[in-house]
Amino acid sequence: MDLETGIHQNHVKKESWRTVLTLAYQSLGVVYGDLSASPLYVYTSTFADDIEHSETNEEIYGILSFVFWTLTIVPLLKYVFIVLKADDNGEGGTFALYSLLCRHARVNPLPSSQVVDEDLSVYKNDIINPAPSTFSARLKSALEKHRVLQKFLLLLALIGACMVIGDGILSPAISVFSAVSGIELAMSKGHHQYIEVPFACIILIALFALQHYGTHRVGFLFAPVVITWLLCISSIGVYNIFHWNPRVYRALSPYYMYKFLKKTQRGGWMSLGGILLCITGSEAMFADLGHFSQLSIKIAFTSIVYPSLILAYMGQAAYLSQNHVVDNNYRIGFYVSVPEKLRWPVLILAILAAVVGSQAIITGTFSIIKQCSALGCFPRVKIVHISSKTHGQIYIPEINWILMLLCLAVTIGFRDTKSMGNAAGLAVITVMLVTTCLMSLVIVLCWHQSVILAICFILFFGTLEVLYFSAALIKFLEGAWVPIALSFFFMSVMCVWHYGTLRQYEFDLQNTVSVDRLLSLGPGLGIVRVGGIGLIHTDLVSGIPSIFSHFVTNIPAFHQVLVFLCVKTVSIAHVKHEERFLVGHIGLREHRIYRCVVRYGYRDARVDDVKFENDLICSIAEYVRTGREGLDNAGEDSVKQREEMMVVGTPSTHLDGIQVCEDNDVANTELASTLELREIQSPPVIKPRKRVRFVIPKSPEIDRNVRDELRALMEAREAGVAYIMGHSYVRAKQGSSIMKKMVINFGYDFLRRNCRTNTYVLNVPPASTLEVGMVCHI
Repeated sequence: MDLETGIHQNHVKKESWRTVLTLAYQSLGVVYGDLSASPLYVYTSTFADDIEHSETNEEIYGILSFVFWTLTIVPLLKYVFIVLKADDNGEGGTFALYSLLCRHARVNPLPSSQVVDEDLSVYKNDIINPAPSTFSARLKSALEKHRVLQKFLLLLALIGACMVIGDGILSPAISVFSAVSGIELAMSKGHHQYIEVPFACIILIALFALQHYGTHRVGFLFAPVVITWLLCISSIGVYNIFHWNPRVYRALSPYYMYKFLKKTQRGGWMSLGGILLCITGSEAMFADLGHFSQLSIKIAFTSIVYPSLILAYMGQAAYLSQNHVVDNNYRIGFYVSVPEKLRWPVLILAILAAVVGSQAIITGTFSIIKQCSALGCFPRVKIVHISSKTHGQIYIPEINWILMLLCLAVTIGFRDTKSMGNAAGLAVITVMLVTTCLMSLVIVLCWHQSVILAICFILFFGTLEVLYFSAALIKFLEGAWVPIALSFFFMSVMCVWHYGTLRQYEFDLQNTVSVDRLLSLGPGLGIVRVGGIGLIHTDLVSGIPSIFSHFVTNIPAFHQVLVFLCVKTVSIAHVKHEERFLVGHIGLREHRIYRCVVRYGYRDARVDDVKFENDLICSIAEYVRTGREGLDNAGEDSVKQREEMMVVGTPSTHLDGIQVCEDNDVANTELASTLELREIQSPPVIKPRKRVRFVIPKSPEIDRNVRDELRALMEAREAGVAYIMGHSYVRAKQGSSIMKKMVINFGYDFLRRNCRTNTYVLNVPPASTLEVGMVCHI
C-alpha cells in the first residue's frame, strides 16, 4: 500500500511538472515577445547622436555592461524574485497591486462597496490586521482617514494604466519599424531608404485589422516563433563572440559602466534612455501572470529568455568592437552583425517576432482598459470575449482602431528608431516606477514587513529607475513628449469619467425614496400592478433610486414582481460563482420587491446572454425557499426596517436546489435520476406563450407563504421580463464653479453621449427595454 501511494505521489508530481513546463513553453509566445524583440533597436537608440564609439571600445563595453546589469537587476531580480509574489490571487499588473492595497487599507474608489463584500472568501483569506503599534497599522489608518492620500493612490494607479496604453501604441511601432529596417541592408541592389515606413504601416494595419479574430486560432504559432527567434539571435551572438572578440565577456564587469560615464559624461547619461529599451516588455511578466503561473514564468525567463538576450547583446558588442566603420549608414544596427547569407531569413523571422510581441502588448492594453472600465475609471466600451477557452482573450473595437490610428501616426511622423525609442523608453520606465512605488506599500500593508525593507526596496530599484527616467525625460523635444501627451489625454478622460460617475452616484444616493412611501401613494396615483417581472437596473446597493419614482409618477403602474438589480465590480480579480449573487427583500413579502446585487471581479467575464436572466430568477427563488423562514421568525417589524441580504450562488453551484425549467422541459433525466424532485406548477392557461416550472428538491414541507411567493414568481416569469433602464441627463447645478461646469456639462456629458449605453454593455434585449429619462443636477 505504501508503495502504491508513493507511485501515485510521484505520478502527481510528474503531472504537475508537465503542466508547469507546458505553461512555461506557452508563456514564451505571450509574455516575452516584446522583450525578445528589444535587440533590434537597443544599440541603434543608444548610440543615436548622443555618443560616438571610438577605437578604444570603451563606449561599446560600457553600453554592454549597462545592458547586462539592467537586465539582471530589473527583470530578473525585481520582477522574477520579488514582484511576481505580489499577485492578487493569481492575477498581476498595476491594478492587481492597487486592488491588494484597496482591500487591506479600505481605500476602495468604488462607491458601491458594501460591508458584506468583506465576507468574500478572498477577503477572509488575505486580510490579516496588523498589530496596532506597528508602522503598518499607522499607515493603514492614515490612508483610511485622509481622502487626499486615497486620491493620490488612485492617481498613481491611473498614471501606470495610461502609460501602459501609451506603450501599447509605441511598442508595436518601434518593434515593427526596427524589424523592417533591415530591408535596405538585405537588398543588394538599389537604394530603398523610404521603403521601411510604408512596409511597416502595411504590417501594422494588418495586425490591428485581424485583432477581432483573436489569437486563439494562431496562438499556437507564437511560442515556436519566439523560441526560434531567441535561438537565432543567441546563435548569431555566440558566432560573433568567437569570430570577432572572444574577450567581450570582460565588459560584464560594472567597472566599465563607471568608465563609460566618466568618459562620456552628459552624452552617456542621455544615452541611458536608449539602454532602458532592453527591458521593454518586462512588465508583461507581471501583467500576464493570470494566464500562467509564477513558476512557469520564472522557468521560461531564467532558462531561455535571459541567457539568449545576454548572448545576443554580447554578440552585437563583439561585432561592433571590431567594425567601427560600416557602409550604408548602418553603424550600429542589429542587421550589420548578422552574416550576410542569413540576413533574409533573419529579417523574415524578426518581422514575425515583432508581430508576436506587438500582439501581446495590444492584448495587454485591452486588458488594462477593461479593468479601468470595470472600476469606474473609463467610459463604457464594447468588450468582446473572442475565445471561450483562453482566459483573458478580449477585443475592444473602439480602442483597437484608436490604437491603430495613433500607431500609424507615430510611425509616419517619426520615421526613425531614435525618436520612437525616446518615446517608448519614457512610457516603459514610468510604468516600472509606478510598480516600484505600489510594491513598497504592498510590502508594508499587505506583507506586514518592516518599513526598512520597503525603504530599501524603493531606494535600490527606485534610484536606478529614476536615473533612467531622467535620461528619458531630458529628450522631451526629441520624441519623449508623445507618451506624456497620450497619458495626459487618457488621464483626462479617466478623471472626468470617474468624477462624473461618482457625483451621479452621490446624487442617486441622496434622492432615494422608501418603498413604504411609494406604495402609500398608490391610492392617490392609481398605481396598479401588471403581470411580469420588472428588472430595474441601478448602481445603488441600498434604497430605491429616484429614477423609479420618476417612472411611477408618470406611468402609475409597475410589474407584479420588481427586482432592483445592481451589477457591480469589486476590487478583487475573480468572484466565485457560489458568492456571485446577493439577494434580499425590500419591504414586506407581500410587496414582491427584491434586491439583487451581482458581484464580478475586475477580470471576470460577465455573462451576457439569456442564461443570466434564468440564473437571476433561479437565485431569487432559491433565496425565497431557503432564506425566508428565519426572517419570518424575527417578526415583520424587523423586515420593514432593514433589508436582509443573503449570498446565493448561481444554479451551477447548488444543483440540489431550485432549477428553472421552461417550455415544459421538466423531464431532465440527469437531474431526476439523482434527486427526488417535486414540482410547483403555475395555473393552466389557454395557449401559454411560455410555461415555467420550478423544480424543487425533496425537503421538509414548504411553508404556504413561501409556496405562494414562488408561485407568484413563476407566474411573473411566464408573463415576461421587462428591463427598466435609467437614462440620466447630467448637468452641473446652479452656483457651481466654472471648472465643474466645464467638466460636467461638456466633458462628462460628451463622454456619456458617445460611449456605449448600459443597455448595450449589459446586453439587454432592446424589445424588452424601457428607458426612463431624467435630468440630474449634480
